[in-house]
Amino acid sequence: MRPFHCEHGVVVPLDRSDVDTDQIIPKQFLKRIERAGYGEFLFNDWRYDETGAERPDFVLNRPEYRTGSLLVAGRNFACGSSREHAVWALADQGFRAVIAPSFADIFRNNAVKCGLLPVVLPEAQVRQILDVATEEPGVVGIVDLEEQTVAVGDLRFRFEMDPFERRCLLDGLDDIGLSLIHEPAISAFEARRPAWMPSLSGPVGAA
Repeated sequence: MRPFHCEHGVVVPLDRSDVDTDQIIPKQFLKRIERAGYGEFLFNDWRYDETGAERPDFVLNRPEYRTGSLLVAGRNFACGSSREHAVWALADQGFRAVIAPSFADIFRNNAVKCGLLPVVLPEAQVRQILDVATEEPGVVGIVDLEEQTVAVGDLRFRFEMDPFERRCLLDGLDDIGLSLIHEPAISAFEARRPAWMPSLSGPVGAA
């Protein structure tokens, strides 16, 4: 997992609440097992019309926001189904952090495990960021996980983060990475196992 320390990027305002995961990545695109390749379908029904042409009024189709890496949205972001593809699509588009007053729990957990930082701020502070990003298209924001701060224009806010989740993001540790931290102890345990016990490292069915 790619570590997260500090991201400087264009702030993309998605001024909508209750954005569900089917709006983030519609179900018809969930046909691959790789994590890559979902970015072009992000917010598909808002981003493109029935012919596949870009809707010029949608934020990601505006030149000022196309390269954005910081998404700011309304409350209850990514509600609905539990599909991890929603996180994959945002990350594949280039987003490194999402700022919102609240997130659906499953999405939030998936985001942390995939290196996408979910930043929770009070609704009034999120509104200020949305307003700045809307009034100043292309404005660059800074999300600093080490300092736990968000800065956009003259705005500067502090956010809270679970210490364990923060450490995992800073070190780039997903569940597999966390397990591999204990690899020496695992190897030592396996080396002490009696030879007559079933092997955990050989082919299925091997003794």
